[in-house]
Amino acid sequence: MTELFSDIFAGRNDALTRLDARAKVIAASSGLLAVLFSRNALLPAGVFAACLLGMLLVRIPAKWLSFRLAGPAATALVLVLLHGFTVGVTPMASASFAGIRLTLMEEGVRRGLLPAARVLGGTSVVLLLGAVTPAHRIFHVLRRAGIPAGWVEIAMLTYRYTFVLLEHAAEVSAAQRVRLGYSHPARSMSAIGTLGGTVILRSIDQAVRTHEAMTARGYTGSIPFGPMGAMGRRDRWVAILVPLLFLAAWLFVGRGQG
Repeated sequence: MTELFSDIFAGRNDALTRLDARAKVIAASSGLLAVLFSRNALLPAGVFAACLLGMLLVRIPAKWLSFRLAGPAATALVLVLLHGFTVGVTPMASASFAGIRLTLMEEGVRRGLLPAARVLGGTSVVLLLGAVTPAHRIFHVLRRAGIPAGWVEIAMLTYRYTFVLLEHAAEVSAAQRVRLGYSHPARSMSAIGTLGGTVILRSIDQAVRTHEAMTARGYTGSIPFGPMGAMGRRDRWVAILVPLLFLAAWLFVGRGQG
């Protein structure tokens, strides 16, 4: 399963999973704001390190982490290289490729570190939140926070049925491989086209059946959410102190150029 928000880990009994979802959403939101508005790469890099440590402390498998962070890490590397090869005047390193000489500039690398750190820091915050909080609790918090019901419902249904379609695509792909559908480049292109068409048709059929099922169960345009209850004292302290910590980090570190 390739869920971003893994209920397998969120169901564990540890310090982070026991926190109220509202406290975790507030803490994660403040972390994202600190990362996005930081002008110094040290702050998002520190957030990334802290979130990574937090996920390891709650026993999130390293394989899961590496798989989830592979894309953001590659994006961060591309950002650094793009800035390094296009911005600056002070050479750091150079190499020739296909007759073209590429020179990595110090100023460009420094400038690329900030967006790269933002990518890693922001991704790690979202991963940590998703790893220790069930998705339905996050959607519940967003709805109670005043996010329009339509937006939340679209996000819920997208989250739910994206993985249904991914599982269907995996089944079709496995069947194609058994029938040597990817044994030749031409057959591979045909198999990919068939796979895409099958998934599109399945998504349309799934949408119709889901709407009919919801209507039969009394759906009138809004999914009801029940009360969440009062937050505990520890949860309230987390919801207050973590944003203050991020604010202090932004004031002392994030506002400076780096």
